[in-house]
Amino acid sequence: MYTKNFVNPCPDWATALLNGFSQVLLLRNPLCGLCCLLAILLTAPNLVGGALLGALAGLLTAQRRGYDRADRQAGLYCYNGVLIGILISAVLPWSVILPPLIIAAGGLSSIITHQWRKRGGKLLVAYTAPFVLLGWVALLFASPTPSGFVEAEPAYALARGVGQIFLLDQPLAGLLIIVGMFIANPYAAMWAVLGSAIGGGVALLADQAQAAWLGLSGFNAALAALAFSRQGEKPWVTLLAIVLALLLQPLFKLLPVTGLTAPFVVACWILGVVLAQIKQHQSHQASDAT
Repeated sequence: MYTKNFVNPCPDWATALLNGFSQVLLLRNPLCGLCCLLAILLTAPNLVGGALLGALAGLLTAQRRGYDRADRQAGLYCYNGVLIGILISAVLPWSVILPPLIIAAGGLSSIITHQWRKRGGKLLVAYTAPFVLLGWVALLFASPTPSGFVEAEPAYALARGVGQIFLLDQPLAGLLIIVGMFIANPYAAMWAVLGSAIGGGVALLADQAQAAWLGLSGFNAALAALAFSRQGEKPWVTLLAIVLALLLQPLFKLLPVTGLTAPFVVACWILGVVLAQIKQHQSHQASDAT
């Protein structure tokens, strides 16, 4: 919704930006956001400027267009900007047009998020879909970079599976993000780690060892686990979300660009629709019984 006052700043910009970082994990907690920001700063300092610029562009765009202040303060118009800022900084070479490009992409992600929230309803939640769409466009202009070789260390792979949510491949990054998640929501954090572990295990069984050790098979499962565990859904629902995300990953590998977080988004949409149908059917049965 739009506010009447088009210049209605958030009560605390720093908190809004930090919430934006934590909202990448579908959580609202500035301390969690700070841990995520530190993860980028300490393990990939060349990406922190893009992350902050994308987040700020999303927030300023939301303010300029008069989007609901409570939603801005919650970081709902920043998190896609964080991700697109990181991606552009990571895949495109530095030039004078890079900062304006990040600002434009971050602002556009805010607009797309708002329109999606207006039209998607409760079933087709935006999640990171704006980032995925803009990220695919950016990747069309990027030169492919081969994934590096990493050691076969399960604990590091587990952390990388969480860190890759922010496109970070250092175990320290994943560890800091896990700490942030436990601060915000210990139950959801436990499920996210489990999702990363399941994703890595499935990759090993499928003879995709490097994808497993790099964490590339774990981050969509971790996000899917976060999406449903934070809502207090039953464990089987969260587990099903993880399975769906993993089943969809091979399909998105058929695209000319990497799938990013698309498997997580689509898995949540499918499961959301199925759960809504089940609840509607149960409601009808209950009304018929009375």
